[in-house]
Amino acid sequence: MIEVLKTGVSARQAKVAIFDFDGTVSLVRSGWVHVMVPMMVEGLRDLGSGESDEELTRLVEEYVGQLTGKETIYQMIQFATEIEKRGGTPLTALDYKHEYLRRLWDVIKDRVRELQDGASPEKYLVPGSREVLDALKARGLKLYLASGTDEVDVRREADLLDLTRYFDGGIYGASDDMASFSKGMLVKRLVEQAGYQGEELLAFGDGYVEIDVVKQAGGVAVGIASDEPECLKVDTWKRNRLAGVGADFMLPNFRGSESWLPKLFGA
Repeated sequence: MIEVLKTGVSARQAKVAIFDFDGTVSLVRSGWVHVMVPMMVEGLRDLGSGESDEELTRLVEEYVGQLTGKETIYQMIQFATEIEKRGGTPLTALDYKHEYLRRLWDVIKDRVRELQDGASPEKYLVPGSREVLDALKARGLKLYLASGTDEVDVRREADLLDLTRYFDGGIYGASDDMASFSKGMLVKRLVEQAGYQGEELLAFGDGYVEIDVVKQAGGVAVGIASDEPECLKVDTWKRNRLAGVGADFMLPNFRGSESWLPKLFGA
């Protein structure tokens, strides 16, 4: 069931839906946090600041969580800053990003190859994703996919998951050029160039950024607080963080959309 966090809010006016990718619809990269956080804790531990692993883990989890949804490079920039604070000489943020992606590939490569070999995409989708995409298309909404993951990877994985066909608005992701894309830029373009009003924007995401930028524009935001990888119940930590940044509604997954979509749209 959908949790209503703000009474009186509905997406009745929505014409556009913006979806985050990893953790919102795709589970191909599920577990990425358990790659990124240990890598950063390892790098900070080696500086001999005297902080325990528990203290460093809390620190890293905090800023990684706050930056989730932004392009991966921003988490690496913060990592480099934390190294500098402790008297270290960091590599470039891009170096750290590439090392993180190398480690992440070791975790996800079998999933990607499984899909390439013909495995059912549903295995790596948040439950109910395809049904809700079909339902939103049937309502006439234009769909956009916007991710902090590199665009080349998002496009490849969206193809493997048979999701590309839904996103007639386009698929957008990060690149090594930080100035080329952000979710904020996409929302600004939709409002200032495409002419959409704030209340015509609807966002679904499991990260701070997509919730925040759409709320700032006057749109409606649905937090996806899945307890990955099962995605059967709400992850309390995710739920509280998404509620704190302004989510209007909360879901653990997309199942039962025939019941909760009318509530979202104020029916």
